[in-house]
Amino acid sequence: MSPPSSAKSPRLQATLNLPQIVALYIGSVIGSGILLVPGLTAEMAGPASIVAWLLMSVLVIPMAITMGLLAAKHPSSGGVSHFVRLAYGRKAGQLVGWFFLLSVPIGGPVVAVTGAQYVGVLLHWGDLQTYAAASLILIIPLVMNVFGLHLAGSVQTIVITLIVAILLLAIVAGMPHASSANFTPFMPRGAMSVFQAAGLMFWCFIGWEAVTHLSAEFVDPRKNAIRGVLWSAGIVSALYFAVAFMTIATHSYGGAGSAAALSVLVQRSLGPVGGWIVAVTAIFICFAAFNAYASAGSRIAYAMAQAGEAPKWLGTLHRKYNTPIGGLAFVAVGIAFSMAALLFKTVSLSQLIALPNATFMATYIGGCLAGTRLLRDTRVGRSSSWISLVVTLGLYPFLGWPALYPLAIGILFMLWSRRRSLSARHSGRPPMRPPQ
Repeated sequence: MSPPSSAKSPRLQATLNLPQIVALYIGSVIGSGILLVPGLTAEMAGPASIVAWLLMSVLVIPMAITMGLLAAKHPSSGGVSHFVRLAYGRKAGQLVGWFFLLSVPIGGPVVAVTGAQYVGVLLHWGDLQTYAAASLILIIPLVMNVFGLHLAGSVQTIVITLIVAILLLAIVAGMPHASSANFTPFMPRGAMSVFQAAGLMFWCFIGWEAVTHLSAEFVDPRKNAIRGVLWSAGIVSALYFAVAFMTIATHSYGGAGSAAALSVLVQRSLGPVGGWIVAVTAIFICFAAFNAYASAGSRIAYAMAQAGEAPKWLGTLHRKYNTPIGGLAFVAVGIAFSMAALLFKTVSLSQLIALPNATFMATYIGGCLAGTRLLRDTRVGRSSSWISLVVTLGLYPFLGWPALYPLAIGILFMLWSRRRSLSARHSGRPPMRPPQ
């Protein structure tokens, strides 16, 4: 019998059924990666990249199950950092938080430039025009966040619908132009390129942790969390594989076109109109994605600063709107450096995307490690966690030099923590503890 409502504090209602859970997972996983990665991996490994797509489509299932089980068993808005904190302690959880925070200033420009390139290909823009458009995609959400505005949930739902519709359009539009001749030579750059492509593909399969903060609102979470990730993993994998297959079968990649392969694919049947449909959708997708990144990153910075896990200035709030301008300023400065590096060709887009890809992969390694402890009481959880951990660790070295980025963050985090502890010891104050 339920206690009277007056006897308990208000609780979130369990209103999310299986179809809604599946839609949420699909929307969290499919994003800007589908606009960029199929073309880049095809250029990187040739037709053999389809092997990597097939491999990742299968191996992503235990990863999704691991995150789904963790969400069902330990629902929290802290996501993977919360799971890691439970399994390995406060500092390990803090480090995972830093992984996410230092991904945003690099991942944001990757998302924005990807969207701008889809318009640039149609209008034959040069670098300055493309990066000016990308800057608008970044600046507008940052300004919106200063005023405390966010994209409505209904708009995000429209984005999900548009993404799936465009992917289906691209698959159907490419069919008349597919040719088996485009699969030869099959492995022009050797077997190693296939593993390198698989590492880059990880960018497309992140997001399973994003829905964990809603797990308290799942109807029958222990059952529907697993069903939700299985259905969504199957749908996401099928869509990605189909788009990647058609990109290769129609040879819709190569040179500057690799970064806008989806547009090239659709234009083969629909012409410029199809290109504009994809371009407008790409801008919308990338804008919505960065709005979410900027909002989450700035608020994580604020929460970490408040808990004494980050420099105090990151916790600065706007006097009037009470929004985390310290975190937004950090994101903005980081974005400026990343955009400059891209504009002056210090790094390429495919090289830059590898940095946040590495931190996300490190985050998932932490989540899988947490799963081996927190899910060891169930055979499915234990097996999924270990399979995901082995696969992620196996792919990690193929990231190349970007694999050092999370390691550098870890070293800086340890140095900062040690300096803060020494400072607190000399001042006679105990180090701040995060709220429980």
